[in-house]
Amino acid sequence: MRFAELVKEDRRLVILRILSKVPAGRANHIVLCAALRPLGHDVSLERMQVELEWLAEHRLVTVEDIESTVTVATITPRGVDVAAGREIVPGVKEPVKGLD
Repeated sequence: MRFAELVKEDRRLVILRILSKVPAGRANHIVLCAALRPLGHDVSLERMQVELEWLAEHRLVTVEDIESTVTVATITPRGVDVAAGREIVPGVKEPVKGLD
């Protein structure tokens, strides 16, 4: 597997894990970009939009556009299961057991 694919899969897992831990399981794309930065994923707002669309297509999050400037993502029950390693989705890294 190419390095870029590994990074993309890890980024998707990190997004899900962040959403699984925040109140109501929701955050906007700007906050998610800021939260990913210290975890080794410095991504643009546009890249975050693309990742949220991918996660929504796979029913891991729902997305809501607010006045076409902010996207709010909410994790789904399936997304919670993937973040916890109870379900595997190709394109999302499997969590390493014991690293919570």
